[in-house]
Amino acid sequence: MNGNIFENIVKNINKNNIDVCDINATDIVLVRYGEIALKSKGVRNLYERILMKNIEAMLNQEGVNFSNLKRESGRIFIHSNDVRAAIVASRVFGVISTSPAITINSNIDDIANASADIGTMHIEKSEPFAIRVKRTGNHNFSSKSVAIKCGDAVWKKLELANKNPSVDLTNPKKEIFIEVRQKYAYIYIKSFKGVGGLPLGTQGKMVMLISGGIDSPVAAWFMMRRGVEIIFVHCNTEPYTLECTKSRTIKCIKALKKWAPGRNFKIYEVPHGNNLIEFINKCNPKNTCILCHRTMYRIGHEIMKKEGATGVVTGSSMGQVASQTSSNLYAEMYGLDIPIYHPLICFDKTEIIHIAEKIGTFEISTDNAAPCTAVPDRPEVNAKHDILLLEEKKIKIDELISESVSNACITILD
Repeated sequence: MNGNIFENIVKNINKNNIDVCDINATDIVLVRYGEIALKSKGVRNLYERILMKNIEAMLNQEGVNFSNLKRESGRIFIHSNDVRAAIVASRVFGVISTSPAITINSNIDDIANASADIGTMHIEKSEPFAIRVKRTGNHNFSSKSVAIKCGDAVWKKLELANKNPSVDLTNPKKEIFIEVRQKYAYIYIKSFKGVGGLPLGTQGKMVMLISGGIDSPVAAWFMMRRGVEIIFVHCNTEPYTLECTKSRTIKCIKALKKWAPGRNFKIYEVPHGNNLIEFINKCNPKNTCILCHRTMYRIGHEIMKKEGATGVVTGSSMGQVASQTSSNLYAEMYGLDIPIYHPLICFDKTEIIHIAEKIGTFEISTDNAAPCTAVPDRPEVNAKHDILLLEEKKIKIDELISESVSNACITILD
């Protein structure tokens, strides 16, 4: 993903404070969403209700005071005097932007007077300004007439304040935004980019194979951003990994939990070390990683069926490590009737690290991290899928999977 595009997605996700500069009388936050508006009426209604529930949970998690939430024709409104509600709501999956605003009657004179008051607070001396207007509903005026009347009102008040006003509709220093709806109008001077995507909980459940490394938490975040609820499966590869790998995985999941307030996270810890011992002792060592992944996919599939989920997700990225060449990825999935998703397949490591830093998992993933010692010195990079089938005949793969799943330890983060 292009870095600039991603910056637009995560621009504000780690900000704790809002400088909404001059609007001290904020009484409402406008919440905008994107793809939901393209759905059929019934689906849109369902998604909006889920989105509102998720916004409410996020506001409660962050301790933001609000009186209620309402929805109206493409908008969700948060009634709150706390301007933090805007940045907090922008962290909710499905939200494309938010704006802390003031509410006034949709009377053109009232709109102009309020715009003039805001303009004198917001616009400094000699700063060129612009008025941006959107209008929905039935009125006896147009968007253009609102812009002209409000621009005149702001200009006159700035002149009275000796601020030497000027207008620049192409590249203004300051902007005043006005959204006129049927009964009310909303005036704001700032918007916050949301994370976008679809509301969490609208696309069913999937199993996430999570290791505690850098990649898999990022993959989980992206699937959550597309509305998928995640069931986490950690294949514990001790003694080939350090004991702290497990705790690091749990910490990463807890960091992701902050993006899903009000929802339980289920974690399966599955013993996988004995499986690796079988691969190393009975199969060609260079195929260890591919056999490991094929077995984890099968484990994930069994848990997927148990949980009524619809897919298995990995953190694989094309060519990032020896086991993730195109040939090896093909061999890993060959003959497995499992829906497997690789949301990071086209990302490079730098991009993945950048995202991990933004979503709050990078430091956790790199704390006391150590490589898996089961990885062979010369791993296979051009696996032949038919050879892997012969390799698996050397071991009792079904028994290994059954034993691993039956000995899984389940934890609920609520």
